[in-house]
Amino acid sequence: MSHKTSLPQSRTVIKRRVSAVLQLKSVTKRFGETTAVDQVSLEIPTGQMVGIIGRSGAGKSTLLRLINLLSNASGGELVFEGCDVLKLRGRERRQWMRECAMIFQQFNLVPRLSVLNNVLLGRLNYHNAFTSLLGLWSEEEKIAAIQNLERLDMVQTVLKRADELSGGQQQRVAIARALMQNPKIMLADEPIASLDPHNAKIVMQTLRDINQRDGLTVICNLHTLDTARAFCDRIIGMAQGRVVFDGSADELTMEAAQEIYGVDGIKEALDESITSTDLGTKFPQSTASRPAPVAASAVG
Repeated sequence: MSHKTSLPQSRTVIKRRVSAVLQLKSVTKRFGETTAVDQVSLEIPTGQMVGIIGRSGAGKSTLLRLINLLSNASGGELVFEGCDVLKLRGRERRQWMRECAMIFQQFNLVPRLSVLNNVLLGRLNYHNAFTSLLGLWSEEEKIAAIQNLERLDMVQTVLKRADELSGGQQQRVAIARALMQNPKIMLADEPIASLDPHNAKIVMQTLRDINQRDGLTVICNLHTLDTARAFCDRIIGMAQGRVVFDGSADELTMEAAQEIYGVDGIKEALDESITSTDLGTKFPQSTASRPAPVAASAVG
């Protein structure tokens, strides 16, 4: 893995990144006797927009945390650019966490800080403790932060405190902060779960724009079917910690959705889709190609 510390570049070149594949090989996470992620194997090429769907407790959030190293895997390999990320330590581990940015459902902004300073916090890991503590950002970093806010139509809020913003605005600030890390992969853990349909659309369109214009791999943990179908190139369905569906939106049939959510959970998933991005969900009639099925009941 490289150790570059450059600022985010101009975001105008479509699919500019060198092709690389994120490989998950039998990745597993156990909490005591509970297996939260069970032998997950995937290959995700650079530039894909991937939606991971499933019921609460299916292992979606845990899987993203394993990829970002916020949680330690119990087994398996996570290979990127020829390196098993799960074995990284020290500086190289921190480098990966910069290159694999993550945004969260609760935004994780500092309420009392300005929007500008919240975005600049994306550069923390590029500074030593002294300069980070004092907020000694370079003019180049400040310009990059403002450019990212401008790109996300948030530059007018640059001097506002984060706690003065709406939920949708705060999530866009969090995305701008993630872009300051100059990531190769962006993970989004339930990025629209707490937003109204209008702001949910804006946030998902923002992530899709980043994916398409920058060629950045974006992996979203989503709870709603319509959102995944509308915005993602590829949909991965999880149940009980295992991948039970892996295909395109066109392959996500009602049969496949029932396998992911269970017969008792499919109505909930469809009801939630109406209130997520208000796009509605229609299923093709053909049967999807997918991994061998497992029981798809809810996991606590």
